[in-house]
Amino acid sequence: MATPYLAHFALNAPPFSKEVSDGDLWLPSSKQAVVDTLLDALTEHASVVLVGEPGVGKTCVLRALRHRIPAAGFRLTYHHNATLGRRDFYRQLCVALGLAPAATAGSLFYAVSRHVEERAEERIHPVFLIDEAHLLHQDTLDHLHILLNYAWDSRALLSLILVGLPELRERLALRRNRSLYSRIHHRLEVSSLTPDDTTEYLRLRMERAGCTREVFASDATVLLHEATVGAMRDLDRLAAAALRETARKKRKLVERDVVSHVIEADTRERER
Repeated sequence: MATPYLAHFALNAPPFSKEVSDGDLWLPSSKQAVVDTLLDALTEHASVVLVGEPGVGKTCVLRALRHRIPAAGFRLTYHHNATLGRRDFYRQLCVALGLAPAATAGSLFYAVSRHVEERAEERIHPVFLIDEAHLLHQDTLDHLHILLNYAWDSRALLSLILVGLPELRERLALRRNRSLYSRIHHRLEVSSLTPDDTTEYLRLRMERAGCTREVFASDATVLLHEATVGAMRDLDRLAAAALRETARKKRKLVERDVVSHVIEADTRERER
């Protein structure tokens, strides 16, 4: 059964849900360029650090990468629990790779590095994508450069993609992390949406949910952009709330007064 606001706007699905297939993700040209650079880096068998503020679309970029990375020749492994110590980090990596976790840290590391070498023999390039990498334990950071070292550091058998908040870049720049940082040749940042990006994003998400007419008034869109500072996650939340409030008022257009009310209510809720 459709919720009242979906029926009110004749929508076939919640327009600002995170449940969007990789192929249907919308990215502005600036974020498409980041995906292109990531693909170029992997083609070079290089490693990447990707940073951005919360909610600006890092995960959307990674999902777009997952959708576009060639299935033949690459093996992408995603790791999102970065709060573990080194041994447990490698144990979870073994599980993600389908390897039997060993008992000791040394055995775990050997299993992962041997897996990388075996994939190279099959002409498959492994890519380890570590999300929330700004939370990595220092003892794990201390060791990652060794994971990239094969054949006397003469072969690029593995690519790391470290993704996190801007403080990740600051941590990697510390002197004790220089061995790892020097091996990461691509250092990228995901920026916030521009005002035009926000307008296009709202329109496209509504269209994909079944509504082809203009729903958000231009001044309401401006207010949404200013309130979210171009962060997609906050935009999803406030835009959905504005739709619900507009439907409750039995209006057909999301106007500035409704958006202002939604923003004020959201601010009060966050300040509690």
